[in-house]
Amino acid sequence: MAFDSISAQDPFSVDLSNTQMEEMTMTTTSTPVNNGVNVQALLDARAALVDAPDAAKFTWRASTEWVGGTHSQSQVQGFFGLGGEQTHRTTFSFDADHPEVFASEDHGATPVEFVLVGLASCLTAGVAAVAQNREIQLNSVKATIEGDMDILGILGGDPEVRNGFNGIKVHYDIDADATPEEIEALVAQSQKRSAVFDVITNPTNVTVEVN
Repeated sequence: MAFDSISAQDPFSVDLSNTQMEEMTMTTTSTPVNNGVNVQALLDARAALVDAPDAAKFTWRASTEWVGGTHSQSQVQGFFGLGGEQTHRTTFSFDADHPEVFASEDHGATPVEFVLVGLASCLTAGVAAVAQNREIQLNSVKATIEGDMDILGILGGDPEVRNGFNGIKVHYDIDADATPEEIEALVAQSQKRSAVFDVITNPTNVTVEVN
């Protein structure tokens, strides 16, 4: 979820006074804009976590089992946050595989396609949250995302070619009760607060262990 920009007049500012909070609450509850995002809950959560920063430390998890060939199944259920163990309302399952052009059986999307889905989903959630905060009604939001890759890298055919994406492009078609400039600002702010955008565009330490 993407938080809005921080400024003196921004209801997402950390330094809100009680009076500002009360005014913000009245504004939020009276607006006819409804993008399905509970902005007040996010604001309350942030205020609480600023005072209790340890509770803001989350650990996300997934478990994966090999099925056969290049096919694997992953599950997401529990995570750590707010100082304790949490669970999703249900267990989410994902099949990953490779297409037949890779001499595989195509039982699911490729892992790199999951990365694209994660990025587009995170950015889109941010667009909705920022739009709600700025009282902009969204009518439709569609993201088209693609990543360019030279597979000689992962096949070991050329040591000079990287394994991952050479570049990723995201294109948005957004219909909203707003000016083009305001819509562009929504997307820009979503990038600024997107966790997945940060993961992809900045180095992340990854440790792989074997029992």
